[in-house]
Amino acid sequence: MDEDKFLIHVEIAEKSYGLWINRSDEELARNAAKQIRNKIIQYRQKFSGSEVDVKDLLAMVAFQLSMNNLQLEDKNDTNPFTEKIIQLTDELEMYLKDK
Repeated sequence: MDEDKFLIHVEIAEKSYGLWINRSDEELARNAAKQIRNKIIQYRQKFSGSEVDVKDLLAMVAFQLSMNNLQLEDKNDTNPFTEKIIQLTDELEMYLKDK
């Protein structure tokens, strides 16, 4: 086992999970588990009055977090900028070559 890894326990959907993580990722892992717990609470409140299985709650949380992740990926897509930089570099090189 990597010496920089250690075991933490996080609770998700009223179940404890042991995870081996890098020490530098401990806060991130605990915050991720907390975010999932908070989303489950939100969905439980939204569907209060009806019996919703914890698997359904976890599926809704996974779907919502995946949607958020995909939206962030779209915002962080640098391909259009990279392509424009390549185009401008090529034009600049052609201009300098003609001089």
